[in-house]
Amino acid sequence: MKNSKYYPWFVVILLWFVALLNYLDRQMLSTMKPSMMADINELVSAENFGRLMAVFLWIYAFMSPVSGIIADRVNRKWLIVGSLFVWSGVTLMMGYAETYNELYWLRAIMGVSEAFYIPAGLSLIADYHDGKTRSIAIGIHTTGIYLGQAFGGFGATIADNFSWQSTFHGFGLLGVIYSFVLIFFLKEKKGYNTTTAKQSSLLKEFSSSFKGVGMLLGNISFWVILFYFSAPSLPGWATKNWLPTLLSETLHLEMAEAGPLATITMAMASFVGVLIGGVLSDKWVQKNLKGRIYTGVIGLSLTIPALLLLGYGHSFAMVLGGALCFGLGFGIFDVNNMPILCQFVSPRYRATGYGLMNLVGISSGAVITNFLGKSADAGSLNSDFAYLGVVVIVAIILQLVVLKPKTMNMIE
Repeated sequence: MKNSKYYPWFVVILLWFVALLNYLDRQMLSTMKPSMMADINELVSAENFGRLMAVFLWIYAFMSPVSGIIADRVNRKWLIVGSLFVWSGVTLMMGYAETYNELYWLRAIMGVSEAFYIPAGLSLIADYHDGKTRSIAIGIHTTGIYLGQAFGGFGATIADNFSWQSTFHGFGLLGVIYSFVLIFFLKEKKGYNTTTAKQSSLLKEFSSSFKGVGMLLGNISFWVILFYFSAPSLPGWATKNWLPTLLSETLHLEMAEAGPLATITMAMASFVGVLIGGVLSDKWVQKNLKGRIYTGVIGLSLTIPALLLLGYGHSFAMVLGGALCFGLGFGIFDVNNMPILCQFVSPRYRATGYGLMNLVGISSGAVITNFLGKSADAGSLNSDFAYLGVVVIVAIILQLVVLKPKTMNMIE
């Protein structure tokens, strides 16, 4: 099966379901707050809820470089299987939580386990797909992420009809079962040769990996990619974690309605965006090496008016239009992160590079999530959303001026 010409696309399909569960399990908490408040009083405070969301992001961020380094040196199949099994088990256990502290520590453990998936999964897809199909392959995989966000929005609806406990139990069990499916069908494919155990000790393997971190940080283009990735993460994580609350307050909707509306609107627009961005990028890069960069700029440019509409819009049409515009633009941007990295970094260090990108990007998300929790309590959530467009403008300028790729696919 591994040698079949169709297997690279089968890998995308297999990992698509993992990506969906990855984001569904983390996202549904953001819409189930009203149901959970009846049992866990501390969730009444928006600041406490922000801390609950932020602890996941902080740990996820700091574990991402570690997971990337490990993914570059070991069999990524087993890393992905183990990651899915653990975070799904944590999701299941969240249904048994009775206190805020229990939820807090389970979210922390989820941050560790989920951090091991994205660098491994994206680098595996990149190794199975060359430059001509890389963006669309990653784009199809990324649609799973956005559908996971959309389905996560139904957490409040399911919790209203059953219970928040059974919602966590059901989705957690589903992920545990799927981890066993991957054991039988997912195969590894390294885009380079790793040193065998007979030739080198494990210590030397990881020493080599940390040298790779030094090489990455010595590359000015990689620093720009880091900023380009992290700057949109501020509004990106803000919308993922606080858009349901923003819609509920601005449009005076119940969370059971605002949650699905926010996540489905964003996710479906991003779903379309990653497909448009993937196809456009793969076509453009064959004619111009900066094609992927230009595609990313188009996506980021769409998020700027979207943030203004989300921040200052007071009608249903304006807020919904802002969410659609942001989702479309973010999807076009998001699908090209790993393909752009592949133009500047060899296969040997791509998971490490993406892990570092996750570190800075999600750290930014953790900061903004916590900050917007305080904004929500202070009543300034709308205006603070709009101000996030400034960092996006800076990222666009740096990306256009500094990034000058010399190849479609860096080999060594």
